[in-house]
Amino acid sequence: MKEKGPIKFVLVIAILIIPLFAMTIHQEMSAKDIVKKADENMRGKTSLADITIKIIRPSWSREMNLKVWSKGDDYSMILVKSPPKESGTAFLKRFKEVWNWIPSIERNIKLPPSMMSQSWMGTDFTNDDLVKEASSVLDYSHRYLEKETIEGKECHKIEMIPKPEAAIVWGKVIVWIDINDFLQLKAEFYDEDGELINVMNSSDIKELGGRKITSKVEMIPVDKDGYSTVIIYNDILFDKEIKNEFFTTRNMKQLK
Repeated sequence: MKEKGPIKFVLVIAILIIPLFAMTIHQEMSAKDIVKKADENMRGKTSLADITIKIIRPSWSREMNLKVWSKGDDYSMILVKSPPKESGTAFLKRFKEVWNWIPSIERNIKLPPSMMSQSWMGTDFTNDDLVKEASSVLDYSHRYLEKETIEGKECHKIEMIPKPEAAIVWGKVIVWIDINDFLQLKAEFYDEDGELINVMNSSDIKELGGRKITSKVEMIPVDKDGYSTVIIYNDILFDKEIKNEFFTTRNMKQLK
């Protein structure tokens, strides 16, 4: 009977310490999984989306309409449908290769990694933001920072540092992901000197294609007053079969 005291004490210590230890391990190991789940929510196994992009400047604005196909991390295709001047322009990603079809000169150009950080067709998004040569899951190291509330929703706050071998312009990216629906609500993009360059806000949560997504994404350069680019998802279809053979440079020229 006298031995029960020490045993109880050991059990109490174990009950108190083990969950705290497990929580720490879970946070360190789960940051990547949280980012992966958020990425899969917006991507699915495959997706086909109708998108409007609005470029907003202090003295003017313009719109583009796009059709976007994607399959996992490896394949994506973007077709510009309007305005007429850019209609037929297409972008293809196959693994780490990115191609741009320009119908006005009937040329297919392979984009080097150095161009991934440049503006995509005059927007505030980079080529990499839209075509997604880099993977938010595979090309970054992830660190769980804390929980923080964004627009009334409790979020996981996660720091993403590009891996040394990844051709990524950012020094780091911080993302806020809703703990309930695993939707990314905010992202901050920093340069290699730690200076904040762009802020991306995602909002207007809707059910499209049978799942909840953020249907509006706004990219704002912090040092350019009145500048922003807004992506609006008009419609999206998830998990319909798209064969790998669809994502070819030959097919880029035939898209409608």
